[in-house]
Amino acid sequence: MAETYVSGAAGRYATALFELARDANAVDAVKADLDRFSAMIAESDDLRRLVRSPVFASEAQERAIAALLEKAGITGLSANFFKTVAANRRLFTVEAIMRDFALLVAAYKGEVTAEVTVAQPLSDSHAATLKQALDALTGKDVKLAVEVDPSLLGGLKVKVGSKLIDASLKTKLNSIRTAMKEVR
Repeated sequence: MAETYVSGAAGRYATALFELARDANAVDAVKADLDRFSAMIAESDDLRRLVRSPVFASEAQERAIAALLEKAGITGLSANFFKTVAANRRLFTVEAIMRDFALLVAAYKGEVTAEVTVAQPLSDSHAATLKQALDALTGKDVKLAVEVDPSLLGGLKVKVGSKLIDASLKTKLNSIRTAMKEVR
């Protein structure tokens, strides 16, 4: 976990929550609660406004969050965390906190995410082969985040951490085009 850095207020909250969850053997449960709350934000314009807007009073945010948590069945450490964030008027950072928490959990579990961009959807066998190759290359458990971009024409782009492997047909054609311009 020493290789994962989170900073700012969101990083401090995420780190504190992660350490509490780890000490309570509840990392997976808290992660599931945060994922559920993140999905709620994505689905509700009203919740997104409540979370992001500074015009709501602390008490109003606390009441609304408490009601939402109860309705969603989010209890315990996760509920206390959200209530504390609301009470401290830091609800606007909750999305960054959840993102940082996910990074800390991934590092704790030895997981790495590979952002894969392909021209066409990957079949299950191709995805499994790519995952195995990336697992062997990184020595870690790699999760694939696949995005389809037909403009690549063929091939794929893989980004793991700060490393990018671009084996797309579009890039190869652009390289040939540039080489031909230089020859003239």
